[in-house]
Amino acid sequence: MSAFLAGVIAGYGVAVPVGAIAVLIAGLSARASLRVGAAAGLGAATADGVYAAIAVIGGAALTATIAPIATPLRWAAAGVLLLLAAHTAWSALTKPATTHDTDRTTPAGAYLGILGLTLLNPATVVYFTALVLGRGGQGGGAWFVLGAFLASATWQLLIAGSGSLIGRFLTSPRARLTTALISSTVIAALAIGLLL
Repeated sequence: MSAFLAGVIAGYGVAVPVGAIAVLIAGLSARASLRVGAAAGLGAATADGVYAAIAVIGGAALTATIAPIATPLRWAAAGVLLLLAAHTAWSALTKPATTHDTDRTTPAGAYLGILGLTLLNPATVVYFTALVLGRGGQGGGAWFVLGAFLASATWQLLIAGSGSLIGRFLTSPRARLTTALISSTVIAALAIGLLL
């Protein structure tokens, strides 16, 4: 059970800091639906689980392999985030909003999109690898990975639920435009932060 608890702590440690992924999940929930936001959150949690598993299996060797491509991956992630920010802002400015407008993103599309975007962040596998190596290489195997996944999933679902709740209060066309532009600005700022 100590491996499971270590995984839970590690999962919350990587999921709780609010970054671009959390903003995207909350925004999808607010604009589309809780189902779409929850699917996006589970995509992020799946990526965290994948990286926890890679860290348990590969350890230090994987960190050394990723190091040379960390910068190109960071640039790719920043590019994708900037495109998402631009698309969100452009859609909000060019499409006349009505009180019944919703984002047409499907749960499957949200899951795969956020999974792919989260996997572009090699810092997550380095984080999990450092934790596994810090325990003397005894990451706890499947229990550690399960704990990390469940912790990340619960946090991401909380973010999705919060975004959905906020979205219900912000249903006017002006509020939707404002939140879309704020979301775009935050995502763009986080993308630029990846490059600095």
